[in-house]
Amino acid sequence: MTQPKKFADLHLHTTFSDGTYTPEELVAKSIKAGLSAIAVVDHDTVEGLPDCIAAGIKHGLEIIPGIELSAESEGQEIHVLGYLIDYRSKLLNEKLVFLNKRRVERVYKMAEKLGQMGIKLNPQEVFELSGSGTVGRLHIARAMVKAGLIDSLYDAFHKYIGDECPAYVCGFKFSTQEAIKVIRDSGGIPVLAHPYVVKDDELLHELIRQGLMGLEAYYPEHSQSMINFYLNLAKDNGLLVTGGSDFHGSAKPKVKIGATKIPYELVERLKEAKNKHD
Repeated sequence: MTQPKKFADLHLHTTFSDGTYTPEELVAKSIKAGLSAIAVVDHDTVEGLPDCIAAGIKHGLEIIPGIELSAESEGQEIHVLGYLIDYRSKLLNEKLVFLNKRRVERVYKMAEKLGQMGIKLNPQEVFELSGSGTVGRLHIARAMVKAGLIDSLYDAFHKYIGDECPAYVCGFKFSTQEAIKVIRDSGGIPVLAHPYVVKDDELLHELIRQGLMGLEAYYPEHSQSMINFYLNLAKDNGLLVTGGSDFHGSAKPKVKIGATKIPYELVERLKEAKNKHD
């Protein structure tokens, strides 16, 4: 008798960054979605991983420890996923303290830019939404909607705080090379998140030269032609392939857990690569 096919969603967020599900809720919903494994990749924090792993053990769901690190290249924001990291790594956690200071500073800078456009957002309202988790643009957008300054999250990103919009601030001062190195030095596998945002093919090749080990080929915003492009790029450069939904809960209600998922064999390849890397 053949075993039922197993699937994984390797891009999920919790309340420890800009998601709206607690680790326990995320695990329960992932099981309900029929997944065998998930990766929790909160932005610039690993603080939710112990709770996620504990919930996974309790309910019989495999948790891949991960992170989504923020970096920049020539003013463009680039996110690098780190899979199977040692989340207790001293080096990693020291870097995260630095990144989170930058995130707080960025909220004030973006609020100032919004103010210059006549959008009077109180930064404290943003921090109230983020709580003890890492603060990000999704919190800014939610605070703008909550304060009645705009009608929707879509408006926030497409008119004000999205990449290349007038109130956008990058400001991470953390290079892609540093992000890749930190992940590898923490025993993890660095994978480029949602590669469609990187418009420059030369930059993709530069990231590979810097030690990138994989591409998130399967992603909700990727068309089939994009998926094919990234699959071929991965094949030609000996890279791993991952994918996931980029689930944030009610903060992005149209994105469902497992809506973008990958066969478990791709998780096994990540583990094989880690064993060689170790």
